[in-house]
Amino acid sequence: MTTSNDLTRYGYRQELSRQLRSRDLVTYGLVYMVPIAPMAIFGSVYAGSGGMVALAYAVGVVALVFTAFSYAQMVKAFPMSGSVYNYAGRGISPPVGFLAGWVILLDYVLVPGLLYLVASVAMHATVPAVPVWLWLLGFVAVNTIINSVGIRMTAMVTRVMLVGELIVLAVFLAVAGWALASGKGRFSWDAFYNSDTFTWSLVAGAVSIAVLSFLGFDGISMLAEEAKGGSRQVGRAMAGVLILAGVLFIAQTWLAAMLVPAPDALLAEGDVNGTAFYDAAAVAGGGWLATLCAVATAIAWGLPNSMVAQVATSRLLYAMARDRQLPAFLARVSVRRSVPINATLLTGAVSLALGLYLATRADGIALLSSLINFGAMVAFLVLHVSVVVHHLIRQRSGNWWAHLVMPGIGFAILAYVVVNANIAAQRLGLAWLALGVLVLAGLYLTGRRPVLSGMAATEAAGRDMARV
Repeated sequence: MTTSNDLTRYGYRQELSRQLRSRDLVTYGLVYMVPIAPMAIFGSVYAGSGGMVALAYAVGVVALVFTAFSYAQMVKAFPMSGSVYNYAGRGISPPVGFLAGWVILLDYVLVPGLLYLVASVAMHATVPAVPVWLWLLGFVAVNTIINSVGIRMTAMVTRVMLVGELIVLAVFLAVAGWALASGKGRFSWDAFYNSDTFTWSLVAGAVSIAVLSFLGFDGISMLAEEAKGGSRQVGRAMAGVLILAGVLFIAQTWLAAMLVPAPDALLAEGDVNGTAFYDAAAVAGGGWLATLCAVATAIAWGLPNSMVAQVATSRLLYAMARDRQLPAFLARVSVRRSVPINATLLTGAVSLALGLYLATRADGIALLSSLINFGAMVAFLVLHVSVVVHHLIRQRSGNWWAHLVMPGIGFAILAYVVVNANIAAQRLGLAWLALGVLVLAGLYLTGRRPVLSGMAATEAAGRDMARV
């Protein structure tokens, strides 16, 4: 007898170890999202939103709640690693799945490199004697070793790191709240709505930047083959993490917006040095609080966040490789550790090379951020379409609310955000997609057209369930 999470009905063996509990998934999602993530990009979102930074994060939460709902629907249908790659491939067609996987690679492969780079630059600024390249090498080496040991080791380390991040956030919220109550800064609701600057296109453009803080909740779906409770547990963890992190993001950005020392200058000139949040922290509590927030952000991005990003990336490479859509050596799983070892090592190597190269470019961080956000949002759009095609059209579901209305609203919101995103990101993102089309054509020409294991059996089972 097979269960809903039995991979044999999809033509796969259970190679990864099911060791993760609900709290491990929630911890993983929170660490990936980083509860203090807005501290690093606060100034960019503030300037991009006309000061309505809390509104940008609130809209981001609303938009991605619909996306989390669609993830929950698809992870129940296909409880396996690969995320949107598998959902689109099995819900729509294998070629669409390949292109979805290709697009989300833009997110997953680049994210660790961005995190390492941001953390290394920040730590170099704090400890100038240690060069950026050495920080990069150290962060990559530590995370790759931990992730190669096994998923339980990763879960244990990230739990400890998460506690530290939450303590720093609690300190900032308490000190900032006390400072405002003591007359520092200026109490205002402008961070949520300012009639002088508000336009939906302005807010949507800022949301396209703020989305960087939310990336990670979707990474939980990559652990579907390692979760003890299976697909239902994964869906609940994604929704819970998204809402919890959203509340924390809104709270810290609202307080910081009221403590920005020169709001007009920040709006006019932007956050060139990336210190807007730390400047606000200095107003609230002095230099010690600014340093605490800066160092905590650097460590959070360089260790736990990069660590779980590497896990998600390696699982995507593993899923595509076992379907022969990437080189087969990436599908090798360590028998002793139950981790995709080659994919993990390759992710570390690519992240190191990418970080070292972009460290030499003045626009390295901005370029990576925009590309990552664009890739993620396009993949989310494909996810919503997958829900409609698989459940409503193929399975003939009668649940129009879950399988049409919810994904339809999520698609509309994200499409508006993508249209109003950075033009350079749009161009580079579309160029990456065009390259993916060429690669797909090459696969067809060489007789390796995308075929997902167990598709016929899955469709037959789906029809039987629909009749029931």
